[in-house]
Order: sequence, then structure tokens, then C-alpha cells
Amino acid sequence: MVRQGNIDNPPKTPLVPGFECSGIVEALGDSVKGYEIGDRVMAFVNYNAWAEVVCTPVEFVYKIPDDMSFSEAAAFPMNFVTAYTMLFEIANLREGMSVLVHSAGGGVGQAVAQLCSTVPNVTVFGTASTFKHEAIKDSVTHLFDRNADYVQEVKRISAEGVDIVLDCLCGDNTGKGLSLLKPLGTYILYGSSNMVTGETKSFFSFAKSWWQVEKVNPIKLYEENKVIAGFSLLNLLFKQGRSGLIRGVVEKLIGLYNQKKIKPVVDSLWALEEVKEAMQRIHDRGNIGKLILDVEKTPTPLMANDSTETSEAGEEEEDHEGDSENKERMPFIQ
Repeated sequence: MVRQGNIDNPPKTPLVPGFECSGIVEALGDSVKGYEIGDRVMAFVNYNAWAEVVCTPVEFVYKIPDDMSFSEAAAFPMNFVTAYTMLFEIANLREGMSVLVHSAGGGVGQAVAQLCSTVPNVTVFGTASTFKHEAIKDSVTHLFDRNADYVQEVKRISAEGVDIVLDCLCGDNTGKGLSLLKPLGTYILYGSSNMVTGETKSFFSFAKSWWQVEKVNPIKLYEENKVIAGFSLLNLLFKQGRSGLIRGVVEKLIGLYNQKKIKPVVDSLWALEEVKEAMQRIHDRGNIGKLILDVEKTPTPLMANDSTETSEAGEEEEDHEGDSENKERMPFIQ
């Protein structure tokens, strides 16, 4: 969405994208306390994360557990903080409730599924591309194809609907999500990926997505006892000054990680030179979990079963099976 400019006030080019990273502290500001050079950390960054050296205010930096890898740490902040805040801070997830999450095979979707498993008797409904179902079937109670009529599928299983709908798609899914809510249920919009359809920004897809959004009538919400909310972690952090709230969420999440109750799902590792192919994999909805740009990784040839194009660097390189410095990206989760 950033690449296509489908966000409010997109930054001017040239820019370095990326909002989260992990690494080792190399230098400290004069007034920074609580951290030392050499500490292993993860951080939120207001752009510029896809780089070898990153600078960010200390309020957005968190120490990582000793047994958490750097790739796991890079996959941790955005997905799990988003999922936790929506489920527990906004929707008040409790025992026996039900949740519908779109893009269940993505990073946030998998974080939602894992966090739901920490609460007894929570039913998770998920939509995802069919080829992802085998890999994620154990984390989601009921899985539907992303192109199926999931409203009818959910109602066939739960006639009353669900307690929480987490929507990263927008468009006509907004009206469908609201229609599925039980009384006192909560619908949360946290993205609008339906606006990204082609390789470049499309006014048509933007207008279509906007036009399909059901116009919300406050009186109808009142009569039906339904809650509608929005959540943007980046705005909460960088525009609304809620870093203290987010630090508390991160501490709770690290506690769950240490208890082995949650674990970031890493789809694949990519060299910085392979960012084009990595973004293509996301664009094609081929990933299960998070894609990581690893600054220590050298570009590798892509396998024949990869969903993305072969990079120029990959075409020119020989096979490095015996090269211990060459971190393998494959196999992807099948």
C-alpha cells in the first residue's frame, strides 16, 4: 500500500520503507537509559526499517528474549501488537467467544489465531487462499476459501454469527462483517488491502473499494447493539503518542512468548537485493506468516516452485548448496 501510495499522506520519494526491525544496539543518544551497546532489540520505526543501520527514539525499542532469533524478533512487533490490541484492548476477548479473521494465513492472521488459543473455548473462523489451508488448519477452527461466501458458511455453523470481526480487506467485506456480528459484537477495520489489486495504484480499485463500503447508520448500530471500530498501530504510535500503552502490550506479549504460548510465523528470509521478489510474493498472497529482509543474507537463486519471478541476481549466480554463508530461503511453508 505504501509502494502504491494507497495511504494517507504518503511520504515523498526517495524513501526507505519499513516500520519494524530487529538488531543489535550500536550507539545510544546522550540521555538514553536502560539500554547498552550490544543489546539485542526489536523496534518500531517511522519508515527507514529496510536498512542495515536504523535510528529510532528509545520509546519504540524493546529488548528481546535470549532465545528469540532476530528473524522472529523482526516478525514480532507489528503483527502481535496489532492482534493483541484489537482482541483484548478493543474487543475484550473472553472465554467462549468467537472471532472471524480475514487473511488468516498472513502475519496478523496467524498472530490472532495464536492469541485466541490462549483463551479457553474461543472459536476462530478464518478466510485464506485454499492452498494455505493445509499449513494453517491446526490454528483456525473453521477455514473458508477467501473467494467463498463466508457469510453463509459462518451462519451455517453459528446461526447467531460471531462476537468479533477483524477486517483487513475493507470494501464490501465491511457490510458482510457487520451483518455477522452478534449483539454486543465488535467489528474492527485495520486495513484495506482490497485497494491493492494491480501492480500500480489504481483509481478504479480505490473507488470500487470505497463505493462498496456499507454506509454505517449510527441509529442502526444503536438498535442492533453493535460496535464498529478502527485500528491503526502506526498512527497510535507515531501520531497519537501512545507508546506507553504499546510498551505494556509488548511486555505482555513477551511474557506469552516466554511461556511458549505464542511464536512468530516466519514465511521466508530474503536478502535486501531481493526486495522486489519478496514484495511480489506478498502481492501474490503467497506467504504464510512474515517475510524477513535479512541484511546478512546473500541473494539466492529461486526454486522452480517459487511463486515469484527469478531475480537477476539469482539468474547470474551458481548453485551455492555448500556455501555455509548463504542462508537458504527455501523451502517455503507448503
